[in-house]
Amino acid sequence: MEENMNFGEALESMKEGRKVARTGWNGRGQYAAMQTPDAHSKMQLPYCYLSNAQGKLIPWVPSQGDLFAEDWQLA
Repeated sequence: MEENMNFGEALESMKEGRKVARTGWNGRGQYAAMQTPDAHSKMQLPYCYLSNAQGKLIPWVPSQGDLFAEDWQLA
């Protein structure tokens, strides 16, 4: 089993191109990741997104619970 991280560690992992998830999330297969825009993007700055339980990608902003959680792991 992987070691749990806090949100700061999870964010650093996303900046390194890794996907992260919380063990407390109900949906199986969900993960959060960071997107860095390229020349073809409409966005100009990095942003986070979530792959939800249905596998759909959506913009994501962490909740208060996510920010203070200690159950983050690599997805």
